[in-house]
Amino acid sequence: MTALVCPRDAGTLERDGDRLVCRAGHRYPVDGGVPILLVDEAKPTQPGYWATRVEEHPVDELEVAPADEVDPYVRRVLLGTCGNLYGDASRIKRYPLPMLPLSGPGAFLELGANWGRWTIAAARAGFDATGIDPSLGATRAAKRVARQLGVDADYVVADARHLPFADASIDVVFSYSVLQHFGLRDVEETLHETARVLKPGGISLHQLTNAFGARNVYQQARRRFRAAEAFDVRYWRPADIQRTFEAAVGPTTLSADGFLTLNPHADELAELAARARFVVHASRALVRLSEWVPGFSYVADSLWVCSTRR
Repeated sequence: MTALVCPRDAGTLERDGDRLVCRAGHRYPVDGGVPILLVDEAKPTQPGYWATRVEEHPVDELEVAPADEVDPYVRRVLLGTCGNLYGDASRIKRYPLPMLPLSGPGAFLELGANWGRWTIAAARAGFDATGIDPSLGATRAAKRVARQLGVDADYVVADARHLPFADASIDVVFSYSVLQHFGLRDVEETLHETARVLKPGGISLHQLTNAFGARNVYQQARRRFRAAEAFDVRYWRPADIQRTFEAAVGPTTLSADGFLTLNPHADELAELAARARFVVHASRALVRLSEWVPGFSYVADSLWVCSTRR
């Protein structure tokens, strides 16, 4: 794991019993081997989904699932983390683990890792992979799943707006289905931190929803185009994405991740029902078309936003 620092002042952390302490006296608990590096005075991006004394997010199981079973926590949050294509979460027989569109080596950081599927994918792609999430329950589950699969990946409870990593210490900062739930100010603070921890020439790769995607236009119309609240999805215009990410991080390109759905991963087809498999195949075909037709990616529902640190 990349060395952890104080999320308030980037000071070196030292172990003091069941706490991590920086030279300025900021103290952070370690719960069951999990560092909890949250800034208490920061307003949560999603109230109730935060490592507090009484975390409202579902309490996790403490034991590791048998080798041939899916962790109960993952079943509970599957639709929220992998999308509605999964329908009945009880039918899955293995973890839906995507293929990362990057390869290591290097220090990889996933924001909003939840049960850790993309961090696991990064570790398998050759990265020194760390995932952060503000939920202690989710982070414990991520550690269990990685251990169950025999994957060397690290997880920390932390806030994407206050990253506990030193300046210029990370090669890749990544998120999937995370920033689309943030308000604009939270996104800007996250990107500022992303730029701070990235090495010069490092990559910022995030997935965002496109306001002009056919499925997304329908979803916006269903809620009568009202402003997003709480955990609602925010729909971004490509021009706004380009401007925001280039200002915060560096030169930015947009490409299609998926059409007709927000989680179109062909490597997960075995766990999907027939209708969902058809949607994924159609999405993949349209993504390939977008690589040949200029501008077609700008009507994709799900976009990859790739920025290079100046």
